[in-house]
Amino acid sequence: MKLINIGFGNLVSADKIVAVVSPESAPIKRIVQDSKEKGTLIDATFGRKTKSVLITNCDSVVLSALLPETLAGRFNGKEELAAVEGEEDE
Repeated sequence: MKLINIGFGNLVSADKIVAVVSPESAPIKRIVQDSKEKGTLIDATFGRKTKSVLITNCDSVVLSALLPETLAGRFNGKEELAAVEGEEDE
């Protein structure tokens, strides 16, 4: 199981994520509101502005303060490689 850091030390299982989307569109706002009403919303923003919404395959919706592009890089392993290469240079 691969865990992805979604900010502030919060981790989600990469296997459970179906989509990472921007929160600005009306359909995504409806999904977030419906999830909040059902009690399946997980707010991992620590009070900051929501910049991405993670849709899971188990009907949970996760809010993150990181940009979708940043999370996509973490899913693809690009940030992990950059961190390892940076450590080798020191």
